[in-house]
Amino acid sequence: MTEPLLCDLSVSGRRGIRYPAPDVPLSKLPEGLVREDLPMPELSEVDVVRHFTRLSKLNYCIDQGMYPLGSCTMKYNPKINEETARLPGFAGLHPLQPVETVQGALMMMYELQEMLKEIGGFAGITLQPAAGAQGELTGVLIIRAYHESRGDAKRTKILIPDSAHGTNPATSAMSGLDVVQLPSDARGNVDLEALKKHCDESLAGLMLTNPNTLGLFDENVIEVTRLVHQAGGLVYGDGANMNALLGIVRPGDLGIDVLHFNLHKTFSTPHGGGGPGSGPVGVAKHLVDFLPAPLVGILEEGDKDTPPLYGYATPAKTIGRVKSFQGQFGMFVRAYTYIRMYGPDGLRAISEYAVLNANYLLSRLRDAYHLPYDRVCMHEFVLEGMWADAPGVHALDIAKRMMDYGLHPPTNYFPLIVHEALMIEPTETESKQTLDAFAEVLLKIAEEAHSEPELLKSAPHITPVGRLDEVKAAKELVLCCGVDPFERELV
Repeated sequence: MTEPLLCDLSVSGRRGIRYPAPDVPLSKLPEGLVREDLPMPELSEVDVVRHFTRLSKLNYCIDQGMYPLGSCTMKYNPKINEETARLPGFAGLHPLQPVETVQGALMMMYELQEMLKEIGGFAGITLQPAAGAQGELTGVLIIRAYHESRGDAKRTKILIPDSAHGTNPATSAMSGLDVVQLPSDARGNVDLEALKKHCDESLAGLMLTNPNTLGLFDENVIEVTRLVHQAGGLVYGDGANMNALLGIVRPGDLGIDVLHFNLHKTFSTPHGGGGPGSGPVGVAKHLVDFLPAPLVGILEEGDKDTPPLYGYATPAKTIGRVKSFQGQFGMFVRAYTYIRMYGPDGLRAISEYAVLNANYLLSRLRDAYHLPYDRVCMHEFVLEGMWADAPGVHALDIAKRMMDYGLHPPTNYFPLIVHEALMIEPTETESKQTLDAFAEVLLKIAEEAHSEPELLKSAPHITPVGRLDEVKAAKELVLCCGVDPFERELV
């Protein structure tokens, strides 16, 4: 049965709510504010509620099932985080209130900064960046400012391994730096010989994702950071994959000079749907003066009778503000709650189980799918979604077929250095039963790819909308209510 659209349900004069009579004079809306050719549906409250409830059931969400999105760490968001973020003392604040009236909020932010410093092994933290990509930009701007402060204007080159996250080159280019790609070696590490060729006086730095997007910890990371520092450059760490490192290794101890944290990946704040994200940045001691301003700090030390006075401080050589106010405050509350709930031992357990889950899932799939880099993985791994004896079947077909089994597909076609890549990250929050069910589906699909490849090529078959021409859909948007989202059509 095809569900009716809102505009089809509209009946003239029907209302879902009635407002009281206005107590101020009425005035006409400005000319052109409402289009005359855009009729608004007139509906009862129950019609509206049922319509949006039906739509909500079409959405896949983390509370419904596993999100195996490699490089994204889409793990369960504990509901206690939401409870604390909605406490009136946090949710009701205004960012322009006097500092004397928001001491609790400032104390929480200060303690979050201190905890992230300890987790990452850094001397300073800014909470301002609104997302990981903006955290990247902040970090690279700090690197550039550091060199400029030393009169070292010739350092304009930044190195980016081919196993890095895709935003790294864009970040560097936006910062006015010249991007040079580094290849990976046969084991998925940064190629040291290629790195050595670029370690000269023009080197501003290296952007390193570790573990990288192959899900591998770089075996030569200490030598990589040593070579860059020896040449006078700095090392930026992409912290998107910190979920494999918590409580086990601190990036700062590896020689990383600046790193962004993704609160919406590692520390369980909501992820997806356009935000809000959060990308705090940590720096080593020699970069603290360049952090964005203002930072939350202690203005006056307290004693046994008087609590400390928290306020804002401006670093001596700050690159300036990168976000209005102090970033995504609600995300700070959620991440703070998460860290406090787990404590040091719990944070380490998060990474241990994330790595264990990934390696268990890999062990179940490695005989049915080709593994391009045959090593123990960290929190994620990359398989090839194709077979020489099943021509015509691609990673996209596997992903679409997974939807018929009620599973969300993994990341497709990334990293680019793996042909027909399927990038899978189970996270620590999934049980062995969930992992086994996921593995059984992928094993079944591998069989189908050889015995009934058309099943994959025409998938999905049970979803409200079938296989779309994704290029056409992007170029020829249809945004009017005359198109029925419940009417299934294969393109």
